[in-house]
Amino acid sequence: MRQGPKHTLCRRLGSCIWGNPKCPSAKRPFPAGQHGNVKGGRRGKLSTYGQLLLEKQKLRAHYALSEHQLEYLFAKAKKAMGQTGENLLRILETRLASIIYRSGLAPSIFAARQIVLHRHVRVNGEVVNRSSFPVKSGSVVSIDPQRSAAIAAAAQKTDIVPPPYLELDKESCKVTLARLPLAEEIPANVNIMKVVEYYAR
Repeated sequence: MRQGPKHTLCRRLGSCIWGNPKCPSAKRPFPAGQHGNVKGGRRGKLSTYGQLLLEKQKLRAHYALSEHQLEYLFAKAKKAMGQTGENLLRILETRLASIIYRSGLAPSIFAARQIVLHRHVRVNGEVVNRSSFPVKSGSVVSIDPQRSAAIAAAAQKTDIVPPPYLELDKESCKVTLARLPLAEEIPANVNIMKVVEYYAR
């Protein structure tokens, strides 16, 4: 999980990893620090390794993962049938916190983790407090409007349009994972092949 200022990497990239229009990178699309705003907006061309590392860091930040978590999930994706990159994206996208965030029931991946941790989320009617919990196709994720009134009220006001693999019932604060996502449907804005190449070194 990324510690410290959450948008430092966004500043370096020149755009927000999470698509937040209020991110500091919107007004200051250059690296933080006194030498960040150099002519051309960059401090030099990244090496091949630097490009691979940057994509891996983007993926970590997007899903709020620790290095150990991402390494573990990559190993799991590598063992599964199919392409490693697509497997990894599906595993990440079907974690409980990701479902909550992507559906709009929480405003950020960090808020989604907190909502899950504090036992406000149910999967198929059962309370789950692990943000890494793998949600299966057909499962219903919900926030109880009566037990968690403030969180439910905020979720009902969201204007986020969920991706096609999620079916959202905003009024009831429920979202169903209709099917496993296709890699091209996942709005992670990361070159997943560079992440695979990074771990394959």
